Amino acid sequence: MSRVLKVAVICALAVSAAGCTTVRRALPFNLGRVEEPRAVASEGERISVLDFEQRLAPSAALSGRDFFIPGPQAATAWTQPGRNAENALDHVIAAPNFTIAWTRNIGVGSGGSRQVMAPVVAANGRVFVMDGESTVSAVDPSTGAVAWKVNLKPEGHEPGSGVLGLPLISVGGGALSGGFGGGLAVGGDKLFVTSGYRVVAALNVATGAVVWSKAVEAPIHGAPTVAGNRVFVIDVDNQMIAFNTETGEQDWTYRGIVEPARIMRAVSPAVTGDTVIAPFSSGEVVALRSNNGQPVWQQVLSRTSRTSALSEMRDIAGRPVVSRGMVYAVSHSGVLSAMDIRSGQPRWQLPVAGVNAPLPVGDVVYVMSKDGELTVVNRDTGQVYWTRNLNEGRIRKEGGFLGFFDKMVRPYWTGPVLASNRLVLVNSDGEMLGLNPKTGEVEATLNLGAPAFIAPSAYDGALYVLTDKGQLVSVR
Repeated sequence: MSRVLKVAVICALAVSAAGCTTVRRALPFNLGRVEEPRAVASEGERISVLDFEQRLAPSAALSGRDFFIPGPQAATAWTQPGRNAENALDHVIAAPNFTIAWTRNIGVGSGGSRQVMAPVVAANGRVFVMDGESTVSAVDPSTGAVAWKVNLKPEGHEPGSGVLGLPLISVGGGALSGGFGGGLAVGGDKLFVTSGYRVVAALNVATGAVVWSKAVEAPIHGAPTVAGNRVFVIDVDNQMIAFNTETGEQDWTYRGIVEPARIMRAVSPAVTGDTVIAPFSSGEVVALRSNNGQPVWQQVLSRTSRTSALSEMRDIAGRPVVSRGMVYAVSHSGVLSAMDIRSGQPRWQLPVAGVNAPLPVGDVVYVMSKDGELTVVNRDTGQVYWTRNLNEGRIRKEGGFLGFFDKMVRPYWTGPVLASNRLVLVNSDGEMLGLNPKTGEVEATLNLGAPAFIAPSAYDGALYVLTDKGQLVSVR
């Protein structure tokens, strides 16, 4: 570089830097600029931009008031990701000692384009799990021994090119959809399987033999729901498909609004009577007739935030729950809603952004926000009893170089389930927490040995957690 050019570059950089107020004050010269009078802020009250958002606050009317929670009952089957077709978990007897009985590797964990996303189901003396590449295993609940194993990955099919960060986000139904995801549900003597490899199949519960297998047009990241003689699934293009459980033939389809981005969770529809409640990544909750797919009502759970661009992602990533004639659902964009099962009209709504299924039990509804806040709500009025920030003391700095470019990392939580008088949650740091359901105080903790993004399932007195490394953990 010539001497003249070097001088020109240095001058240009100095002038640019001097244009920045902070840098200009540090320079020993003024570059010919006249010092301008500076405005000084008057004394006043600082107002956070977050105050412009609607926020949860405990109700003064509920301060100090107790609420009813029913006693625990035996969990003799956990046939669906949400325990049953209504996704109503209730209060179960499981893991009263809160100790790990055994841990078993069941297959491929998450990594690259693979993701472990299928909740654990259990029935008929077996626990059923699926790894990150659509291998299904039947496991003995007492010992963790594998009774049978079936790989449903089509030959020659390679996964997509990966996924983006946490929380897991999928863009469209293309390359990022890969072959991951799907889930399991038990109906009678069949284990129904959905897969990101565009496969829906029915296996024999006792042997793992394939009863039928059907190819579909788009990947399915969520687990199926079985009710009566139909199995219901939702693909990544927001299409609900009803299959006949005996033959695998399609009975009907319903297509919602296509949404290009979604949270990658194993969401499942809920079924009660002759009504299917379908959650979509567009923020829609649609009630359909289970025999023909005709729509009954529709609600959109969407709220735009002034402080978060991610609120535009309206996905309902947690399972909707049917309980006492109401549908409870929460969206990523920040709406928790209690809707009448017949009309869809909301009884109440709250500004909660979440990716986990709400837990209505007794007099209350528990809900976990994506920011790590556990909230307890009166099921009839929507008034808040209390909130607990589970990330307090768990946020840490990671990354960076020589102290620069650090990022704050917080755990992601999944759950809760109510087991043996504890609210149980797991997180991305590999912790399992047992909380007092009346106060939210932490009563027990466990180290699972690996991150967990799937809520525990209960069966025969134990909790089962499938970790991100493909390990099945039994907690007694």
